[in-house]
Amino acid sequence: MSNLKFSVALLACLLLSACAIKPPDPLPDGLTEQPPRHWAETTLALMALTHWELQGKLAVRQPGDSASASVNRWTQQNEHYELLLSSAVLGMGRTELKGVPGFISLTLPNGETYHSNDPEALILAATGWQLPIDSLTWWVKGLPSPDGDYRLLFDDEDRLTVIRQHGWEIRIDRWRQFITDKPALPARLTALKDDRMVRLAITDWRKEP
Repeated sequence: MSNLKFSVALLACLLLSACAIKPPDPLPDGLTEQPPRHWAETTLALMALTHWELQGKLAVRQPGDSASASVNRWTQQNEHYELLLSSAVLGMGRTELKGVPGFISLTLPNGETYHSNDPEALILAATGWQLPIDSLTWWVKGLPSPDGDYRLLFDDEDRLTVIRQHGWEIRIDRWRQFITDKPALPARLTALKDDRMVRLAITDWRKEP
């Protein structure tokens, strides 16, 4: 009898565990999680791009707010980044972000500078934008951030089309060969989370020595 009770209890636990596991979302039509043959090589080449500078335009849409800013300069030196943003719509003037993963300093047009160990929270407090800057430094190259689980989706032309990570869905809308000795890089990407959207359109991208 005791063995029978144990078996019933074990079966119940297995059934409960199976019910608790949420199946993955179905893949959109035309996309696959199977990486192309050259993906490992492409990943290594993109990861080796650690010193770069880009310019472009940033747009943010969220409940009660929709605005854009020029990315006058985004410079990346390994993990250290510097962004110079300007937006007449927000009255931001020249706003400068400097940081590394887990730390940021933000300088407003009036010269006031703030520091925080929570980059996303500081950007939200200063601009009203939810901007996942630590992850964005990876997503902008077409790579998942190394600090969390992710799913990659590829189209029928072997291009990475979607990164799903940290509750965000990053759609790479366009690729462009900005740097001759590197793989194509995202020219426009859109990050979506719930009712929030961050879109980055890149007009110029160069490798820094």
